[in-house]
Amino acid sequence: MNLTPFILSLHSIQAIKFGSYPLKSGVISPIYVDLRIIISYPKIFKELTHLIWQKIQHLKFDFLCGVPYSAIPFATAVSLMQEIPMVIKRKERKEYGTKKIVEGVFKTGSTCLVIEDVMTSAQSLLETIEALTEEGLIVKDIFVVIDRQQGGKEKLKSRGVQGHSLITLPEIMQILLDEKKIDLGTHKMVMDFLCG
Repeated sequence: MNLTPFILSLHSIQAIKFGSYPLKSGVISPIYVDLRIIISYPKIFKELTHLIWQKIQHLKFDFLCGVPYSAIPFATAVSLMQEIPMVIKRKERKEYGTKKIVEGVFKTGSTCLVIEDVMTSAQSLLETIEALTEEGLIVKDIFVVIDRQQGGKEKLKSRGVQGHSLITLPEIMQILLDEKKIDLGTHKMVMDFLCG
């Protein structure tokens, strides 16, 4: 699968940013990938939906769930395209009505594939998996569009969950270097950060 055109599209809409960005963990990163903006670019959004499906179609699951809020559009797009049922994990439990943390109609013991946009420490993924598990769903696999390769996959594996990704951040850096979108200095700075 040649992902170069897709990565160049992300670069062209400035979804890949270089500078100084605080991550959820509090660490300051020299690179930030903001996939949320894809929803404003239907053509790229549609392409990503097809790429996700190509990568997950061999997995076994009954439901999809996007990590709130950034990955919900991606899970929704795949759900609509392939007519796969979906559940939504709320950011916080409702304090009124049904007081649900997971929305949707599902049976206990059903399997759910969790989709995330970018994985660093896997903290948001683990929070989502925990909520789904508490409601009786089984999570065996997760899929992330971009794996920053900073320990998330290993953390998930230790909990018995298999991580799958479209592309890793080091692979993106190599594509951008090969396509002369970044210089060697930028490449080295980011790779040193990722390996540190």
